[in-house]
Amino acid sequence: MIADLPFWFGIAMAFGVAMYVIADGFDLGIGLLFLLAPSEGDRDVMMNSIAPIWDGNETWLVFGGTVLIGAFPLAYATILPALYLPLVLMLFGLIFRGVAFEFRFRAAGGAARRAWDWAFSFGSALAAFTQGMALGAYIDGIPVKGGVFVGNTYGFLTGFTIATGLGLLAGYALLGASWLVLKTTGETQAFGRRATRPCLVLALFFLLVISIWTPLTHPQVAHRWFDVPNIYYLWIPPALSVLAAYGIWRALARGREALPFLLSVALFLLALLGLGISLWPYAVPYSLTLWQAASSASTLGFLGVGTIVIIPIILAYLGYVHWVFRGKTAAGTGYGH
Repeated sequence: MIADLPFWFGIAMAFGVAMYVIADGFDLGIGLLFLLAPSEGDRDVMMNSIAPIWDGNETWLVFGGTVLIGAFPLAYATILPALYLPLVLMLFGLIFRGVAFEFRFRAAGGAARRAWDWAFSFGSALAAFTQGMALGAYIDGIPVKGGVFVGNTYGFLTGFTIATGLGLLAGYALLGASWLVLKTTGETQAFGRRATRPCLVLALFFLLVISIWTPLTHPQVAHRWFDVPNIYYLWIPPALSVLAAYGIWRALARGREALPFLLSVALFLLALLGLGISLWPYAVPYSLTLWQAASSASTLGFLGVGTIVIIPIILAYLGYVHWVFRGKTAAGTGYGH
């Protein structure tokens, strides 16, 4: 049972990442679409649709960091030096958009409010793009020798990481647009419908590029997907992704409101599943496995108790908030009114 603890903490990390990407992804997506909204009133509705929940969504980021440093300290000590710059820029983006969120509603209007609109959108774009670049650098592999990072500060900056950064921008924008379809009405919802299709096309394009690029540059990933007997059943996640994308398109055509968002979430989860299949069992691709990077059994046991307690609390809190603020976001109500 003790030998299985690194596996279960790997699952906990994956769960935390998935929850963060979905929960914070749609409100970052709102920021990405913010300046494209038809009117000031639409921007007010967009911001009010995420106001009760946006800061709670980032709890998963804290959870993931805590599990990483507690359960996989060697991975933490290796990954962080490789990704200091994109992660610091990500934090600046998150802080910037948080400040803009609060001050926008307190601005008198005119130029001051437009400045905070730009700040909110810029912070969202910076956070999303740097997250994507960090993910791309992680997928591409961290240079390690003797358990120590041996790369340089700017090693994360490659064509592949730029592609993953742009891909995550497109994916978050897809979540944000479909969230507007779910949570708003009138012109704001119509804007969400118009934005969802191009965001879906861009997200699928970058997903395809990354899915081809990764096995071409990493033979171990290619073997994982295409060797017999893996190829007989690993075609299922890509096939389900195609079905999810088709479902989003059809749901928009039929005027559905909840289904585009739910299928967008499913598309993200399938992409994360594909990533997990490609990188298993590495904590630091392609150098340290989960077992090699894990803490001692006593540390994992202690941390496991806290993890079992805290995950249901976070889920209950977020579930309660979504339940309390369920339904459509109306114009002229909510945060700042």
